[in-house]
Amino acid sequence: MVLALGSLVACETVQTTQGGAVGIDRKQQMLVSSQEMNAAADKEYVQLLNEQKAKGNLNRNAAQVQRVRAIANRLIPQTGVFRPDALKWNWEVNVITSDEANAWCMPGGKIAVYSGLIDKLKITDDELAAVMGHEIAHALREHARERASEQAVAGSAISIGSSLLGIGDLGKQGAQYAYMGLMGLPNSRSHETEADRIGVELAARAGYDPKAAITLWQKMAKIGGAEPMKFMSTHPSSADRISDLTVYAERVQPLYQQTRQTR
Repeated sequence: MVLALGSLVACETVQTTQGGAVGIDRKQQMLVSSQEMNAAADKEYVQLLNEQKAKGNLNRNAAQVQRVRAIANRLIPQTGVFRPDALKWNWEVNVITSDEANAWCMPGGKIAVYSGLIDKLKITDDELAAVMGHEIAHALREHARERASEQAVAGSAISIGSSLLGIGDLGKQGAQYAYMGLMGLPNSRSHETEADRIGVELAARAGYDPKAAITLWQKMAKIGGAEPMKFMSTHPSSADRISDLTVYAERVQPLYQQTRQTR
């Protein structure tokens, strides 16, 4: 119990990124170290790539790989606006052949784009930049580390409370559900909103139309099927997301116009 109590006070308050034009200034509580997260991400990334390579699904389509990497090469230099150290990350960009319409960026800049995202959405370069900018933003803000820290703290608090109150396994499970409903899921939605806003700025600074993020999520809504109830969703609703992106895409439009004039 002493160790658990210690973990609750060992969180470090950090500002992972500078605000940028979109003004992201929320401070974060971190218990898990960035070194731990990056090491775990590197290991997972290598394992995943090896599995996909063995299946013949890694970088199978040369044209898609070239396209995705070209966009990444314009986005990555813009990350210094939010955190200069990201320019020195060991960035990797790969394409996985899969029907899944997905993409992600692990801590430390390990990016994967699934071919289903390109094929199913008939995605434009501007829209693809919006997706990749969004995923890069998660890595810049270290959202995975923040979520792991939240879960570690919550686990300690639930364990302490259960022991003190004698509520047993059933009570502990109820506390876990309460945590997810009141803290876990809303925080995940805030992460998605932050990534959307940073993503459109990265795209705009790289010379991609930030308004493409709106058409992207309109397409995603069409292929996504029925959405879960907003209260229980880890992502904002499509309507909320598009509304917020409309505001922030307009805010960074001058950056896009400026980049277009200098390219």
